[in-house]
Amino acid sequence: MTERRTYFAPQGGLAPQTQVLTDRAVFTESYAVIPKGVMQDIVTSAFPFWDDTRAWVLARPMTGFAETFAQYVMDVAPGGGSDRPEPDETVQAGIFVMEGEVEITLGDSARTLTPGGYAYLPAGSGWSLRNRTSGHAKFHWIRKRYQPVEGLDRPEPVFTHDDDVDPVPMPDTDGVWSTTRFVDPSDLRHDMHVNVVTFQPGGVIPFAETHVMEHGIYVLEGKAVYRLNQDWVEVEAGDFMWLRAFCPQACYAGGPGPFRYLLYKDVNRHPAMHL
Repeated sequence: MTERRTYFAPQGGLAPQTQVLTDRAVFTESYAVIPKGVMQDIVTSAFPFWDDTRAWVLARPMTGFAETFAQYVMDVAPGGGSDRPEPDETVQAGIFVMEGEVEITLGDSARTLTPGGYAYLPAGSGWSLRNRTSGHAKFHWIRKRYQPVEGLDRPEPVFTHDDDVDPVPMPDTDGVWSTTRFVDPSDLRHDMHVNVVTFQPGGVIPFAETHVMEHGIYVLEGKAVYRLNQDWVEVEAGDFMWLRAFCPQACYAGGPGPFRYLLYKDVNRHPAMHL
């Protein structure tokens, strides 16, 4: 029997005036935690040429924060969407659906993504997106400027689903820690990866990962205690974390169910040699 997946999406709304102002939001020079309680109506954005759509901007390139990517949670009402969603032809996209469904048109072909569905859309591909259902659609939109390499072709579009990709167990973990990879990690045409990482209850990252890849992490399911630089923080479904390059990280999955998160990282390119 296939395990039923769940994907937590922001619900919006606004906290009452009686609520005590205590939360887990943290912003530092090496990491940030944006908990689900922060994603309320008052902090949404609207974008040109997007109809009946609002967005929670989780990360954007800026001094002292994300350097390589932007990440949004998009909330598209029935009939909404965009025929010209991407304003920059040099920017590629990763789309991961959490709630509802969307139709993505690329050239003469239209594909429908349901919860757990993932699309990689190359830079300059001229894609469009519509919600043709009677309910809201919520999905992650990850944007990164593509870094072409002379002698390497550009990658093709990818349409797949969380359930259709076999998770790869991490070495010596007996499957307690695994990664669902939507593109082949050995394909050097790609300069970003968007994966789903899964820890079974009690699973751990048993060392402080310290590496050049920048991360955007959105918790899809479950809860854990996460190590960010020198701090341990509690995170749960709906929380977002940004980790600067070389920020130490580790985690303990808390249970009672799996701890799963959507992971962005920049890969397969030389660091730019400028200051």
